Amino acid sequence: MAQITVVDQNNNEIGKRELNPNVFGLEPDAGYVHRVFTALASAQRSGTRKTKTRAEVSGGGKKPWRQKGTGRARQGSIRATQWRHGGIAHGPKPTVFATRINRKERQRAMRLVLSDALREGRLVVVNKIDLPEIKTKSFIQILSNLNADSAVVVLAEPDRNVQLSGRNVPRTKIVLDGQLNLFDLLKTERVILTEAAVDKLEERLG
Repeated sequence: MAQITVVDQNNNEIGKRELNPNVFGLEPDAGYVHRVFTALASAQRSGTRKTKTRAEVSGGGKKPWRQKGTGRARQGSIRATQWRHGGIAHGPKPTVFATRINRKERQRAMRLVLSDALREGRLVVVNKIDLPEIKTKSFIQILSNLNADSAVVVLAEPDRNVQLSGRNVPRTKIVLDGQLNLFDLLKTERVILTEAAVDKLEERLG
């Protein structure tokens, strides 16, 4: 079973903790993580070109003139493609980059990255993070104590003092356990979890 040292926010050792091997003890699988990561990254892309069809442009609900007897060609809408300000026929549409990744695949990728973080010594478990007031300097000191120049800090419950103190710190992000994602885990050097957040992650991912 995976085990880690629990520290306080001053990096003093508190004790040891057994971690769920189904969440923190998986063997590396870089190919799987890469596939899920690229799929999630592709899903965030949006197309850069788009034209409106006659169904999407505004107006044109009324027939401009009667069908017969005017001497003019029959028209059903002033938003047909041959009209000025009409819809565009066969115009470019946004490219769909998304690749379907189901929930179990995303969760397994999260478990693999958390296991890698533990194996590489990037994972830190603190008993709690407590700030008596909103003060960025105090939060930066906690990060310094934990040797974290770049970190994602995971809380179990919202904490206004902690979240507001750390929101402007460069290369640092504070999230709740349900907001943690693959991007945050991969782009930061340290993953800092409170013990309560570990409990919730093991419950959700285990």
